[in-house]
Amino acid sequence: MGSIDPYGWRQLSVGVCGGGIGGMSTAIALRRAGHDVTIYERHDFAGEVGASVSCAANGTRWLHEWGVDVSKGDPVVLKKLINRDWKTGEPVSVYDLEDYEKRWGYVYNMFHRQHMHSMLKNTATQEEGEGTPAKLFVNHACKSIDLEQGIVTFDNGVTAKHDLIIGADGIGSVVRTIIGIHPAKRASEQSCLHANVMTDKAVAAGLVDYSQNAALEYWGGQEGKWDKIVLSPCNGGKLLSYYCFFPRAVGDYNNQSWGAEDRPIEELLAPYPELDAQVKAHLAIGIEVKPWRLWVHDAYPYLNRNMVALLGDAGHPMMPHQSQGACMAIEDAAALGILFNKTYFRGNVAQTLSIYNTVRLPRATRVQSAAAKAAYNINERIGFSNNKNIATYKVEDEKAKLTIEEMNAYDMYMDIEEQLAPSEGQRFTKKFWKGLPLGMVLPNGVTVGE
Repeated sequence: MGSIDPYGWRQLSVGVCGGGIGGMSTAIALRRAGHDVTIYERHDFAGEVGASVSCAANGTRWLHEWGVDVSKGDPVVLKKLINRDWKTGEPVSVYDLEDYEKRWGYVYNMFHRQHMHSMLKNTATQEEGEGTPAKLFVNHACKSIDLEQGIVTFDNGVTAKHDLIIGADGIGSVVRTIIGIHPAKRASEQSCLHANVMTDKAVAAGLVDYSQNAALEYWGGQEGKWDKIVLSPCNGGKLLSYYCFFPRAVGDYNNQSWGAEDRPIEELLAPYPELDAQVKAHLAIGIEVKPWRLWVHDAYPYLNRNMVALLGDAGHPMMPHQSQGACMAIEDAAALGILFNKTYFRGNVAQTLSIYNTVRLPRATRVQSAAAKAAYNINERIGFSNNKNIATYKVEDEKAKLTIEEMNAYDMYMDIEEQLAPSEGQRFTKKFWKGLPLGMVLPNGVTVGE
């Protein structure tokens, strides 16, 4: 199918509502595909507090394909996933990533959110690189969209007309409501406070230097409880990003926003009287303590309507426990970049977005469901789900668990070609099924295609 004559391709005027990681990734992908892209961000990016962002191989591969200078994001390349005993800090389960790049072609990066965003924004808007630089307008919050004419109206009174409109406006998406999706959601039974610890401050205080492990590290999560600490190093190891989970009954932050005032350290430490003393001492010197509201969303029925499509958290909000939120947004952007490139796009936006929906919705909602399970059972988490030889290993359904192989062996080009074949009057004969190699035996015992 790669040799199909590109007759019918046309350059589109694309409006991306939302200038976060997903929105910037979309701008890059569609710029590379030859389109004219404008990004509209509701805020001005000022005063943001940084947290970490995971970018496994299934996300990193697209950064390289788009020509993003990943070094500008100052990532930590992860070498391990470590689950530690809640009280002693001793390792309970370790998933080694030393051969990760060799197996999957790309490394597992851990970025500081602000550095990653800056890296993507620069790539989207700079003169260098393939395609027309994307335009960026801040303080443009989407208010309404004329779904017949493709006209976006913003809160500031500005209007803009586009051939293709992408709703990358996050978990509180306005675009989602406009295309008729009204989420069935509920507050999670789990709360979260986030804190940053500067590595040099921890070392100066005589504490263990976790940055040397180059690992995502977890305390708890084996006992079927909501209590869990997640540590992710970023900013080249200079910053340790902590996500601190506990039952909502202990502290409910669903009515507080990330941009609210910092919470006191005492509040951060209160849920954890028996926590490993080393990590608790780290948290005691934490800064920028912010609440992270956690909502559980049921899967949405669709991602597109007319010339509008949803992307990232706007289309499939998920709990953070598979560390795949950013990767799913990047994959969404990659799918749009492929579908609207000169090989595959035939000029019909709505028809092309229906293929986007067919390709992206099943994969993203599978991760969404798996993330909800991993909230209280770390054995469901990608990587740890392969460690079946530990005493505390138990998952809800062995055949249904998500594995690192399913995430990283996925070939989006093959998935898209399989879905496009019927509309092109062709049979798909390549040895893939929904993007995975036919006959591949996954660690959960499932054989792809059976």
